[in-house]
Order: sequence, then structure tokens, then C-alpha cells
Amino acid sequence: MTPAAPLLREETEQAADLLRALANAHRVAIVVQLTAGQRCVHELVDAVGISQPLVSQHLRTLRAARLVEGRRRGREIAYRLTDEHVAHIVQDAVLHGTERNRT
Repeated sequence: MTPAAPLLREETEQAADLLRALANAHRVAIVVQLTAGQRCVHELVDAVGISQPLVSQHLRTLRAARLVEGRRRGREIAYRLTDEHVAHIVQDAVLHGTERNRT
């Protein structure tokens, strides 16, 4: 195996920002829900099992990190992931966590 090429400071900072934005169990659960497609806040409240204000707060964090975006759908806003890479990162992290619990 060959050593990885050195990363630029900007690249590592961007990666750290992404991981900070995901470093909350509720935000991970929201991202998992959004991997199946667009969801409105009330759908996320039901699926994740937390209050509407808390879901909205976590969505603000995810929007600020540009991981999700919202589009008006009538009176509601439907949220979706901006990048499939985020779904893969979260799915891999969840899978890794379940594998560690089995050993």
C-alpha cells in the first residue's frame, strides 16, 4: 500500500467542518431519513421522534453546512440532501457503529 498524498490545509478544514455538522445523533437520523428522498419538517418529526423546534434547529445547522436544502412545496418546505456523498458518509458511519457493537 502506498502512502496517501498530503492534503492541503483547506481540504482537511472542509472535511472537519463536514464532520462537525454531522456530529449529532439527531442530525445523523435526519440525514438517514433524507437518503430516502425529500421530507417535510413534520415528516422528520414523526420519523426521528423529536420536537418540531429541535428538528428545525438541526436543519438550520445542516443547511448552514450546505448538506441539505429546502424547496417550498405549497405551505411546507421539503428538505433534501444536496450531495449523495453525505448519504454515503452517514450510512458508512452507522454501519461502522453497528459492526463495532457486535464485537
